[in-house]
Amino acid sequence: MNIQNMLKQAKKIQADLEKKKTEIDQTIFKAKYSYVEVEANGKKEILRIKIDEAFEMEKEDREMLADMIMVAVNNVLSQIDKEINNKIGKLGGSVPGLF
Repeated sequence: MNIQNMLKQAKKIQADLEKKKTEIDQTIFKAKYSYVEVEANGKKEILRIKIDEAFEMEKEDREMLADMIMVAVNNVLSQIDKEINNKIGKLGGSVPGLF
């Protein structure tokens, strides 16, 4: 296999990876556990947290708690992404968006 074919194949793989990453980024994931329901996108950003009304709490407190949880979770996920990029991103630098 010659170098040009290898480069062409590598570019195709990179384009395929970027396309799949974009698809994942745009997907909305949902999970529910007990009284809590969470929605996030593929970028690991929490979009919504809902605390079931059956959980005994004032409505305003429930909304404030959900907002605080969402901010805290997004902050910790951001810290994880930064650490991954610092430690592993250098190795995967030739494939943008891999991590």
